[in-house]
Amino acid sequence: MDVDKNNAVEPAKSTFAIKAQIRRAVEAEGIPYTYVPANCFAGYFLPTLSQPGATSPPRDKVVILGDGNPKAVFNHEADIGTYTIKAVDDPRTANKTLFIKPPKNTYSFNELIALWEKLIGKALEKTYVPEDQLLKQIQESPIPINIVLAISHSIFVNGDCTNFEIDPSFGYEASELYPEVKYTTVEEGFSRFV
Repeated sequence: MDVDKNNAVEPAKSTFAIKAQIRRAVEAEGIPYTYVPANCFAGYFLPTLSQPGATSPPRDKVVILGDGNPKAVFNHEADIGTYTIKAVDDPRTANKTLFIKPPKNTYSFNELIALWEKLIGKALEKTYVPEDQLLKQIQESPIPINIVLAISHSIFVNGDCTNFEIDPSFGYEASELYPEVKYTTVEEGFSRFV
């Protein structure tokens, strides 16, 4: 998720603001840069479908934050590394942001659950947590749980991974800039857990 393009609530908002300040300092000093917001690490989110306390993907029940419709992006860590390495010496990415948002890794939570249900051949019982209830949980939870919940709110309720258009004046989408890269799709990643 890009720290300059989000609508996070506290305490994530302050954390992202610090990162944004570091970016502004780099830019003010004229230091060459390429920012690479990786979005959601597939290795963190997919093995448990972002279910608190889970150690494997759900087979019976799933909790969905908000209405499950905002899109998020789930990238495999090796692919993030590949795109980052390609951008290092690419003059097109100098002083820009390389957004890693490949189309086959962009899903709403509802779409992610539907894919998982298709792969396991079973419908899950779904519990939706309304935004107001999630915001209350964020306020009442201790650190670091409140930070994790606030980031989850930004991703899954606000859709902060995908709620903006990428303009060449400030950045590029990695899979469009480097179409030769064979990235691991969410479906391929899920197949390990079936």
